[in-house]
Amino acid sequence: MIMRQIGKGFYNKYRNYILLNKSIIVAGIAALIVGTIFTEFYSKYEKNNFFNSIVTLTVEYSIYIPIFALYFYHDNKNKYVDPVTGLRNKVVIKNDIIKLFTIFSVSEIIYSVSKVSIHFQLMQISFEPYQASMTGSIAAWIIFLVLINLGAKFVRLFRK
Repeated sequence: MIMRQIGKGFYNKYRNYILLNKSIIVAGIAALIVGTIFTEFYSKYEKNNFFNSIVTLTVEYSIYIPIFALYFYHDNKNKYVDPVTGLRNKVVIKNDIIKLFTIFSVSEIIYSVSKVSIHFQLMQISFEPYQASMTGSIAAWIIFLVLINLGAKFVRLFRK
């Protein structure tokens, strides 16, 4: 009973961050799976490890961004509706898009550099392509999740 109350209190306090991370993780897992499969097949046609790393990153983003946007909007759609008029509050939407763009820009640059670097280095030392892709993605995701959460707090994405 007490643990349930503590859990509810924790969830209520950090709900927005939990949902943000859920959206990132679900989209990231989908991108990781597709990227891992892609890099393995692509390595049979392209022997340039650096090019493989870059193209795999592009494929992962093409999966990640739409899934994240869909989940984030779904989790936050009530936040964007004016309770009095029932209409979308375009000012809040615009402000959140700017904040998301800001924190994602910095975090994604760091993610991309770390992902490609780790993926490339692991392929250079003869890791299997799928192993290099997965390891690079997981390591870069850990860095990314820390940065995105700090960024969300810094720009006050979830203000009360």
